[in-house]
Amino acid sequence: MASARSPRREIAMNATTAPNARGVGTPGRRTVYSMCGMCSVRCPIEVTVEDGKATWIQGNRHDAAIGASLCAKGSAGLPLEYADDERPQTPLMRIGERGSGRWRRVSWEEALDHIADRLRETIDAHGPRGIALSDRGGPFSDLTKTFLAALGSPNYFNHDATCGGNAHNAARSMFGFSHAGLIPDYRNARHLVLYGRNIVESLMVKEAKAFMDAVANGLRVTYIDPRASGTACKATRYWKVRPNSDYALNLALIHEVLAQDVHDKDFVARFVSGMDVLREAVRDTTPEWQEQHTGVPAAELRALVREIAAQAPRVIFHPGWMTARHRQSFHVTRTALILNALMGSIEVPGGLIIAKSPEAFGRESLKPLSARVPKVTEARVDGAGTTRPSWDPSIGMVHQLFAAMETGQPYGVGAYFAYRHDPITSLPDAEALKSALDKLNLLVSIDVRYSETGWYSDVILPESTYLERANILAGMPGPVPVFLMRDQAVAPRFDSRPAWWIFREILRRMGVKDALDFETVEEIWNYQLEGTGVTVAEMRKAGVVALATAPKLMPRDALRFPTPSGKIEIDSAVLRQADLPFMPPYEPKAAPEGDSFTLLFGRPATLAHGQSLNNPLLREAAPRQELWIHPDRAAALAINDGEEVEVSGGGAYVGRLPAKVTPWIHPDAVFMLHGYGATVPVATRARGVGVADQRLQHGKLYAFDPAGGGCTLTETIVRVRPAAAEGA
Repeated sequence: MASARSPRREIAMNATTAPNARGVGTPGRRTVYSMCGMCSVRCPIEVTVEDGKATWIQGNRHDAAIGASLCAKGSAGLPLEYADDERPQTPLMRIGERGSGRWRRVSWEEALDHIADRLRETIDAHGPRGIALSDRGGPFSDLTKTFLAALGSPNYFNHDATCGGNAHNAARSMFGFSHAGLIPDYRNARHLVLYGRNIVESLMVKEAKAFMDAVANGLRVTYIDPRASGTACKATRYWKVRPNSDYALNLALIHEVLAQDVHDKDFVARFVSGMDVLREAVRDTTPEWQEQHTGVPAAELRALVREIAAQAPRVIFHPGWMTARHRQSFHVTRTALILNALMGSIEVPGGLIIAKSPEAFGRESLKPLSARVPKVTEARVDGAGTTRPSWDPSIGMVHQLFAAMETGQPYGVGAYFAYRHDPITSLPDAEALKSALDKLNLLVSIDVRYSETGWYSDVILPESTYLERANILAGMPGPVPVFLMRDQAVAPRFDSRPAWWIFREILRRMGVKDALDFETVEEIWNYQLEGTGVTVAEMRKAGVVALATAPKLMPRDALRFPTPSGKIEIDSAVLRQADLPFMPPYEPKAAPEGDSFTLLFGRPATLAHGQSLNNPLLREAAPRQELWIHPDRAAALAINDGEEVEVSGGGAYVGRLPAKVTPWIHPDAVFMLHGYGATVPVATRARGVGVADQRLQHGKLYAFDPAGGGCTLTETIVRVRPAAAEGA
């Protein structure tokens, strides 16, 4: 029996969804400053609107770092809006089994009432902590965190278990803040060391432009990856290391920096703690020792150290974003950050610049929406910040949410919102993940597209596209902190709503007042801007407002880090609390033989993982998915270039795709693009195209780096064979 409902409220169009609001839909030509939504980078853009229709999108020229530039994904925003009707157009409720594709169109009122009823059932069964939400993180998470906190739940997660989580937590263990708080100064650097950070294909437009300008001006680049990506083509030096061996490489680099006595002794003495721990950890990790694990010649490693020493402190060992996902990749980032500290390249031109908040320039940050709700003291279901102190509770580790769904431990979870996040595509082992989702009382997808997770949900709520909606304002720390705006450019084409409105209406039905009880997005913006000295009109005028005229570096005497010691901690207090080693020994793995390989994956510049392939323009531009394999291994298996192969990962799923026989991949590995292999029948352009690498990662859903929490995606072993002839 359903719980008693709170009084229904009439759902009326409001200022951010109604045609003609602020000129939306009116005749004439105007420019709207906003933020792209075609991937999670969210570049600043300007949109030309003519007679209510968006006709042109480019980078926001008020932001000098991006100018008018836009990547291929951003350029496909107009086809998303006007040529893609294969997206949710009205709320849908499931009437068949999960994943059966049987839906009923419903009104927003019915869908939201149903969600509120199921939330009350969940609270009755598990308490408010039994409600969870995951999103893609980024500048708008204040909204989703506030929504959950207003319901009384601590269980917010972003997607970083399969992205930057290990790098985030590694930096936090040393510096007291995330790796996002360290901004590479490419243009002033002399040497950049990249661990699989595929800058030219990732694709953050500002970063890519700064990188290419720096390369043109003489920046030397060392690129380390089992596969030669597009960024490797721009490098001065490329090391084709064995898969998952990068920690051994870094231990040897640190050994050699200390052996050659070329570290910045003054910086280390003043700002680094734990050098005794470091020296002991690398005592025997010589260049010769690492050569047997990585394949990098000892002489080449020594040459790099001599080169870096001559160029310090204007050198950057990039801490990574999606560094190779294995059980020690947390320590890959940690040792890369240690190398930066040894070279004194923290908070200096050409090194890693510490991101500044508005307060560093005497300004005020945006007022958080979370200040409107009581702090939730309940322990998180994944243990982040409690039983797992090295995991940052502000991002969580979403695989442990699914573990709790499956087991009921440490407590039950009954309701889950997947907001613009598609865990069935992004996490390993889709079948294991579905098994966990089957334990839920409520699964809601809020998205602009039919994702794999959405198709498995109980309710789909269509969010308006990024051109059709406004978001809360975003504050971005950096060398110069800025405020950013996503403003509505056009009226929604279908019966969709912006996220802030959706969450507000759910809270109203749950009887929760004040948290998000705004009538218009302008009210939210005015609340956020209180005390900042910036107005909504200023934000609309340029889309981005800088809070300083120029960056500034902290004076060396004032440099202090938000760690217990105030220093960069190799002997990390966070790791000590978690009872984890500061510098564990490298754990080598046997090389796969015969028809077995380590599976690697990535993406091209034209696609953003699983969300892009159904876009009409991006599908047309998408590269053919191929399986990269080394010629020596291909010959042993009688695999020829261009011929179909079968790939299996230990489960029932077997994929078929053409082989790309190339020397530009390590013999122990094979590589494929991620984001293919969709199954949603109404996404006709993407359905059945290619192979889903995550479905080959059988048994890996609950395998993770214990220190950082990230999924061990690159520890997947697959079997590769020539495809059997059709009908054989």
